[in-house]
Amino acid sequence: MFLTCYEDAFNYGWHHVDLFVHDEYGREVNWVHWTVEADGPEAADESVRREEPWLLRTSDWTHKVSAVGMNYWTADASWQEAPVRHVADPADQRDAVGRD
Repeated sequence: MFLTCYEDAFNYGWHHVDLFVHDEYGREVNWVHWTVEADGPEAADESVRREEPWLLRTSDWTHKVSAVGMNYWTADASWQEAPVRHVADPADQRDAVGRD
């Protein structure tokens, strides 16, 4: 999986981040995108922390330029495991496993 963020070089007014998923042959099999407040990696990182807290960027952002001159950045990403819910009160723990 990898993230892509863009510079709105053509003033479309749509700042966004894409998350692309590829199969073992490098073919794109799925993607999702969401709006961010600004262009570039810093805004993308902030939005990922807010919108998808279990998604981790696992590489540095790599800057690229498209054939039409638009700046964009890509970075590898992966899902982290959700944290285990710890029960603080022993009484809650008994209820959680169906014992009184």
